[in-house]
Amino acid sequence: MSTSGFRWSSYLPGSSYCIGFADATVSFHDRDSASPSTRVQKLQFVGTLSGFAAGAWLGAAEAPTKLVTLGISPLNVSLLMVFGVFLARWSLPALIRGTSQIRTDVHNAPHLMVWGVLAGCLWAVANTLTIFAIRDIGLSIAFPLWNVNSLLGIFWGFLLFNELRDAGTLRWLTLLGGALLMFVGATLLAVASSTQSPADHPFQGVIAALGAGLLWGTMYIPYRKAYLTGMNPLSFVAFFTVGELAMMLALAFVYGGGLAALWRQLAQAREALFWLMLGGFVWVIGDLFQQYAAKYVGISRGIPLSNTNQLWGLLWGILVFGELRGLRSSLYAQVVGGSLLMAAGAAAIALSSVSSKERARWREAAERESRRYAVSSDFVNAALSGLNPTAATNISTSRPGRSFLDWLLILLATAAFLVLATLARAPNLAIHWSALVVLTAALLMLLVACGLALWRTTGFN
Repeated sequence: MSTSGFRWSSYLPGSSYCIGFADATVSFHDRDSASPSTRVQKLQFVGTLSGFAAGAWLGAAEAPTKLVTLGISPLNVSLLMVFGVFLARWSLPALIRGTSQIRTDVHNAPHLMVWGVLAGCLWAVANTLTIFAIRDIGLSIAFPLWNVNSLLGIFWGFLLFNELRDAGTLRWLTLLGGALLMFVGATLLAVASSTQSPADHPFQGVIAALGAGLLWGTMYIPYRKAYLTGMNPLSFVAFFTVGELAMMLALAFVYGGGLAALWRQLAQAREALFWLMLGGFVWVIGDLFQQYAAKYVGISRGIPLSNTNQLWGLLWGILVFGELRGLRSSLYAQVVGGSLLMAAGAAAIALSSVSSKERARWREAAERESRRYAVSSDFVNAALSGLNPTAATNISTSRPGRSFLDWLLILLATAAFLVLATLARAPNLAIHWSALVVLTAALLMLLVACGLALWRTTGFN
């Protein structure tokens, strides 16, 4: 295959694919005899659905951090969530496909390990800031503030990866209108939080939330580099968590008083360990969906779409934990209205379809990354088409099925959560259980729907 045109081409046994993002002349054949446009539409639908599912699960993941109001150190809350994240980021890929894909990706694009670790470090600091923000201004207010990261996602996608280039006037108007809505919504929330904060330091809470948004927005640069170079999301998150855990341990040791003090604090919080690590596990499910959204619809669309988690955070904060109770009706309207405006802006940006001209510019960015890191074009093309790159590159570093290591990772993660569950106690919080059951059911329905769509369309590639 010639790489001069850099056409998205990939191959499977008994099938051949050639998906072109630049024009409509590209064709492929598969067992469903779908047209090229149908395949591209399926990938865009899967990416969009993944963004919605990510929003729901990322929103639910922050609920356990309400335990910070019970006197647990924000650093320890974040550290325990990262422990849960670490277990999930290795056990879930082992369960879904096996870890052999990681060896394939390392063989083809070893530089992405560094980018994955860097992204994890940024996430750890940002997540710690969110804990302080929740403590100072509450979950339902902090959520939308740190979701200004979608604006940075749009900026970096345009500047570095040719997203929204040649997108057309209508799409740009949608983009700017959505960005304006998000700005107005964030302003309303900042005003509300500064006048009716549940803590003594509302300004610090606002700064912490915006700082988290800044770091998370920058974190999306490694995301896009990874997927333009062909890395599987399940592999990327495995390296991501190495940076998370290393950075979080460093923060805990430096600011927590050393190893002895940290161990003592964790022992005192043993009844909450399960809930906080469960929050990290839930977060990983949402992040996996976010990774697929970033891969198939780009960070300028996938990240704002996943930032619908602000609405889910609002639902958890108000319906389950009873936040904002007792506020004046005008301030209550500000919080709800600001969240809705930000969500509407994100939706407008995310639902702006990708034109053929813009896809051509994506192609240029992928070609640049492929040349820069000397990655096989067959490997990149197969991965971007949502197919298994192993068949296209004839690499034998990956074995099908699950190995002993995969089952060991699954077993260890399961055992860890079972042991912690025996120590857990229900938190002493006023919780509306009927609302909790309804929201949990909605999460599970989205998990099943999006998981099946990803499996049928991409096989989790």
